[in-house]
Amino acid sequence: MASVSAEEKRKRIESIFHETGEFYQLKDIEKLGPKRGVVSQSVKEVLMSLVDDGLVTMDKIGTSNYFWSYPSAAVQTKKNKLHDLQEKLVKETERKLKLEKQIEEEKQGREASEERDLILSQLKEQENISKELNKELDKYKENDPVLFETKEKAAQIAREAANRWTENIWEMQSYCVNNFGIERSAFDQQFGIKDDFDTV
Repeated sequence: MASVSAEEKRKRIESIFHETGEFYQLKDIEKLGPKRGVVSQSVKEVLMSLVDDGLVTMDKIGTSNYFWSYPSAAVQTKKNKLHDLQEKLVKETERKLKLEKQIEEEKQGREASEERDLILSQLKEQENISKELNKELDKYKENDPVLFETKEKAAQIAREAANRWTENIWEMQSYCVNNFGIERSAFDQQFGIKDDFDTV
């Protein structure tokens, strides 16, 4: 038995509604599907794809979900989708034409010529020289006084911040010792403070 394509399965399930004009629950469609050549295991997936595309309507009545579809509603849904796709095609075609026009405009003045080739060759040469000079410059960056001063300032700020935190920890230690009667050694042990803990 030949396999049935996904689109053919959709048509077969949709035809159940259009031929009968009835409301169905999922379990009903799962029983009717195999009679149309759609195995019951794939009925739910096919049915929900029809719901997602607006070709089948699903509504909750009481505690159950009911499904239905009328040919006129399905035709209108397909017309709406076709209209949306046509609008999208028009917009994309306009965008394509606009981009093609921009490309043509950008090409103006860039036609191949000896003068243009010479300028591009000189540009390439200058770019290579620039790269070489930058490499050479990188060798001396470590001795750059401005860079050295910047690093020195950053180190000073980091040192001051570290010392502030060290002093804050000492203040907390004193507070706990004075107010809670905790031994300094116990405090240090509890918070992993080593004997050489000090300002830098």
